[in-house]
Amino acid sequence: MEQDRQTPIRLDAVDRKILSLLQEDATLSLDDIAARVGASKTPVWNRIRKLREAGVIRGQVALLDPDSLGLDACFFVLIRTSEHDPDWARKFLAAVRARPEVIEAHRLAGDIDYILKVRVRNARAYDRFYQALISEVRIHNVTALLSMEELKATTALPLD
Repeated sequence: MEQDRQTPIRLDAVDRKILSLLQEDATLSLDDIAARVGASKTPVWNRIRKLREAGVIRGQVALLDPDSLGLDACFFVLIRTSEHDPDWARKFLAAVRARPEVIEAHRLAGDIDYILKVRVRNARAYDRFYQALISEVRIHNVTALLSMEELKATTALPLD
């Protein structure tokens, strides 16, 4: 059953605690989760299953450290386009999705049309990314901002 994206799912305190624990460490055993929320394994397992089926839990991944992998440069790429037709948008979306350097992409309201978060080794690698992108899609203006220091990064959503 797919959850209506306009109506958030109702969560009780136990659901929120389970989700909070899983956001901190998705490798916790069912026994650990059940003990921490004060419930038995079967009801906790059923809640997790229902949260997955409702799309609240989209997946489980390993979070990698970009610096350990040599991806020292994080650029925020601001894109303005003069093209707004569906064909251009499809082409742009395909180009962005095909680039593994793009770890986030958002369509914006306001003066900037899109923002990309791009992780690469260095400025030279960013330039290769930039050249490849503009060779695939016509873009009116691109501004790249280099992050000097990451002050906060989390994948945990607020559950209050």
